[in-house]
Amino acid sequence: MTETTPADWTEATARARAWFESLRDRICAAFEAIEREAGSDAAFGYTPWAREADGSGEGGGGVQGLMKGKVFEKVGVNVSTVGGAFSPEFARTINGADAENPGFTATGISLVAHMANPHVPAVHFNTRFLTTRKAWFGGGGDLNPPLPYDEDTADFHAAFKAACDAHDPAYYPRFKAWADDYFYIPHRQVHRGVGGIFYDHLECADAAAFDAHFAFTRAVGEAFVDVFPRLVRRRMRHDWTPVDKAQQLAWRGRYAEFNLVYDRGTLFGLKTGGNIDAILMSLPPEATWA
Repeated sequence: MTETTPADWTEATARARAWFESLRDRICAAFEAIEREAGSDAAFGYTPWAREADGSGEGGGGVQGLMKGKVFEKVGVNVSTVGGAFSPEFARTINGADAENPGFTATGISLVAHMANPHVPAVHFNTRFLTTRKAWFGGGGDLNPPLPYDEDTADFHAAFKAACDAHDPAYYPRFKAWADDYFYIPHRQVHRGVGGIFYDHLECADAAAFDAHFAFTRAVGEAFVDVFPRLVRRRMRHDWTPVDKAQQLAWRGRYAEFNLVYDRGTLFGLKTGGNIDAILMSLPPEATWA
């Protein structure tokens, strides 16, 4: 593809940002509606933050959304749009960047939900649009149940498969395998959950490619906002035992290990001067280790 600069993608970045913000609003409304059904008045609180400008004169920022309720023990839904220059060392690890061309922009939505009832699966979802001398979309979602149900796993995967198949039949098997490989804890030799999809570097060589990959990324978002609330409602009234809770807390420990040791999004946020509280909102409110 023809190399560009982040400035060449200003309008595209604004379009992606607007979509991520609208998706956040719909997700948060859906989650608050579930809390109402459970007899809770929990609601999201929103905290804006600004990224300190670096030597490039850019900065940006975002909004951290956080709710602690009866069903959602802790859920964060963040949208950020940042820009600037990578450090020379980090630039060499990023698609389309290097020490001589460290400029970037990034906009995206990131969500992690930890649930009060061990029978309700935790979940992670994010989609993003990044620019350096290249521009691309990435993202995905994965389900993380302490007490897995085959029905829930099947429905979650079916939703993302339908989104993938509508754009490219090769997407789902490729992106499912990528998620299985990525969401793996090597030192435990276990997967973090029951998978989903993960994709990256859907590169935008021109406006047509941007439109196609943006449409796919929107479809992924629509799949998530459709399927996950259904799974929550299916399980949120299940009775649970102390043994169930103990299994949930031990599983959360493994989730925390993955996010602190292996997660690329955590590293990207910390390396680019993101909001630490927003970056680490993925950590569970309570966990145990043997």
